[in-house]
Amino acid sequence: MLDRHLHPRVKPLLNRVAEQLHCRGITANGTTLFGFAIGVLALPFLALGWFIPALVAIVINRLCDGLDGALARRQGLTDAGGFLDISLDFLFYALVPFGFILADPQANALAGGWLLFAFIGTGSSFLAFAALAAKHQIDNPGYAHKSFYYLGGLTEGTETILLFVLSCVFPAWFAWMAWIFGALCWMTTFTRIVSGYQTLSRLEKPDVG
Repeated sequence: MLDRHLHPRVKPLLNRVAEQLHCRGITANGTTLFGFAIGVLALPFLALGWFIPALVAIVINRLCDGLDGALARRQGLTDAGGFLDISLDFLFYALVPFGFILADPQANALAGGWLLFAFIGTGSSFLAFAALAAKHQIDNPGYAHKSFYYLGGLTEGTETILLFVLSCVFPAWFAWMAWIFGALCWMTTFTRIVSGYQTLSRLEKPDVG
């Protein structure tokens, strides 16, 4: 919901940093892999209850996620790079709730499982429509900078990162936030399935006359 409003505001800063990285020979795929390696550290940090180091790892991972896209637009968008980026993004999104489950299984396991369950809904509906949008060459003017069709909703990247940040700052409230955010994720999944089905149904209707 917030992504389309936030991206235009942070894009100029990301472009300036990406230009400096590009001049130093830093590649988009290298940035993706580096960001994921840092992001993976959030899992043991969370499991150990080191919430501030986990927060730092999460923020660095998300900064790299923004920079790899800015670099790719300079160096050339590729299907391989887009695949690597989205695959590692979804792995990262899953490891953070799992880290909170490991931190306090008794308090967080059920809520964390609910959140992971909800992420399956948002992720599967997102990727399924993206694949078919590419097949039908559906334009995506709201997210033209993406290498694949970006289907929006109530819970997008910005909202998810805000959840992770707040969970690290207020770890005792993770369970409550996970229950609420998971419910919002299912609302997003429902709207994506309905709108995606309607969009694809219209494309498949034969012309009359």
